[in-house]
Amino acid sequence: MRVAILGRGRMGQEVARLARAAGDEVGLELDVAENTGGAGLTPEALKDIDVAIDFTTASAVIDNVTRVAEAGKPIIVGTTGWYDQMDAVRAVVEKNGTALVHGANFSVGVHILRQLVAHAARLVDRFPEYDPYVIEHHHNAKIDAPSGTAQRLGEAIIAAVARKTHIESRAGGGAIASDALHVVSVRAGSAFGHHEVGLDSPADEIKIVHSARGREGFARGALFAAAWVLGRQGVHEFSHILEEEGS
Repeated sequence: MRVAILGRGRMGQEVARLARAAGDEVGLELDVAENTGGAGLTPEALKDIDVAIDFTTASAVIDNVTRVAEAGKPIIVGTTGWYDQMDAVRAVVEKNGTALVHGANFSVGVHILRQLVAHAARLVDRFPEYDPYVIEHHHNAKIDAPSGTAQRLGEAIIAAVARKTHIESRAGGGAIASDALHVVSVRAGSAFGHHEVGLDSPADEIKIVHSARGREGFARGALFAAAWVLGRQGVHEFSHILEEEGS
């Protein structure tokens, strides 16, 4: 597999390292500054590329996807914070008959966490004394808050718990409405990613926690998705392809 890696940040570097270790070829590496508006993703640059992997910034995603799709290549997008542009991204992928896999988190462990949280949320829907919440902690350079993973965990809870209707993620003080799900973000130090879902009641508290020990798990997930997407079409979510592989 010959990959193009978009973004030379910490995640991009880890994907490149693992790709080479697995015997794949990194045919193109572009940092954000080298690829303004997708300018580095020319048909010539992408000619021998099998799949692109994007870990850049939310503002760069639509240009990167457009250029890669127009070259007839699939793309894996591990960048978060761009989901309000999903309709435009889906349209360009479908127009060019290519494929895209996106995910708020490419860790297999986080996918398992999400399934556990969804199941727990269905159980506590019957017991109003339990009040769920989400806490996420990432390094102090992470831009989006709450994280895409925390957002998805919150959405899974809201989908299952009728008494929770919306996410409240404000950082200021004050009481939280009873129908709000509080999602808290911490930006400090160099944490790779810590997500905690709590179910708090007067009698006890349940916690479901995932803590990443490094970026390797995320990079391996992205490379798994890159191999999976070859020869496919359409827009796919990473968690869905994991469910498909496990069924």
